[in-house]
Amino acid sequence: MFTAIPKGFRLAVASAGFKTPGRKDLALAVSDSSASAAGVFTTNLFKAAPVLVGQDIVKRKQSARAVLINTGQANACTGSQGLANCKRAAALTALAAGLEAHDILPASTGVIGAQFSMSLWEKAVPALAANLGTATLEDFASAIMTTDSFPKYAGERLDFNGKSVLLAGVAKGAGMICPNMATMLSMLLCDAFVAPEDWQAMFRRAVDKTFNRATVDGDTSTNDTLYGLANGASGVTVTGRDLEVLEAALTRVLADLAYKLVRDGEGATKVMHIAVTGAPSDKDAEIAARTVGHSPLVKTAMYGKDANWGRIVCALGRSGVHFNPEEVRVALCGVELFKNGQPTDLDFDALLKEPLEQRDLPLDISLGTGPGAYSLLASDLTHEYVSINADYRS
Repeated sequence: MFTAIPKGFRLAVASAGFKTPGRKDLALAVSDSSASAAGVFTTNLFKAAPVLVGQDIVKRKQSARAVLINTGQANACTGSQGLANCKRAAALTALAAGLEAHDILPASTGVIGAQFSMSLWEKAVPALAANLGTATLEDFASAIMTTDSFPKYAGERLDFNGKSVLLAGVAKGAGMICPNMATMLSMLLCDAFVAPEDWQAMFRRAVDKTFNRATVDGDTSTNDTLYGLANGASGVTVTGRDLEVLEAALTRVLADLAYKLVRDGEGATKVMHIAVTGAPSDKDAEIAARTVGHSPLVKTAMYGKDANWGRIVCALGRSGVHFNPEEVRVALCGVELFKNGQPTDLDFDALLKEPLEQRDLPLDISLGTGPGAYSLLASDLTHEYVSINADYRS
């Protein structure tokens, strides 16, 4: 497991007691120098206060020094008071940590609608600042968890002309996961220098290939946020063709984190690796993949280890994508279940008995001979998901 922290960054966690007394629920990452800042945010029209503040900083300044994340209070749908509280929390942190408030990128997760308890912020921030440099990547990832069952972090080391560059990322999220940049939060730190416009562009492309191709329940949150800071502390400036190398590594790290989100979907036991090919267009392939991946009938069949191809083709047929049903082929875990408009004559229940016991389930769908293709990670749907979300506010 990758645990290294990129040069020039210090991490801290603290307990504010926003929801559970004594639990670490506040995390801060600080760069020793100004860093190029990238951000990708929820497309939900009900954007949380930290999303609005973070969007403004990234767009206006394209640089930052810190990322501040709290759990237990989403600060979403909280109006002008929520915006004021978000900025006040940043100001308190800036004062304690020797920063400027406009250099702190905020992110929050928790129950929608509740205002920040500013008295808890005032008590916790001094300890948070005092702890800078003492937290590990795993500590940070653990502090931002809500219904997650394990901390999610990943990274990679690259070499540019004999100099080492580190990428390290964390993420949280288990439910309300269908990022369209769910209570999905992520942060990526890099110790190379990358021009802000290049950094933002590569982030957008990497997110489209990773987080935006992961789903647990089809819900896009008010708080989805991914931040990236690149501070240049390694002494490496990435330009030209080296940008492609860095972007490929960034994509791999984010893909690792996105997979872990789906793997840890609330109550999830399976990860469907849905690959649609032969569609009229990439967009049609995406629609088909998401219709299958979001179908409660398909998801519960995977939970039940049931090779129910009928639920899959039914979802495809209602997706709105135009194709010839006679050309559709469906294979699960390498076993072809359906082609030529009817099931194959294989004993697929017997063939799939052992493969369906595994966590990762490849689901390959061909809609015909078109050029369109798309891939999606999707979890199954279990009794535990219902239990967790039925009791979420209690």
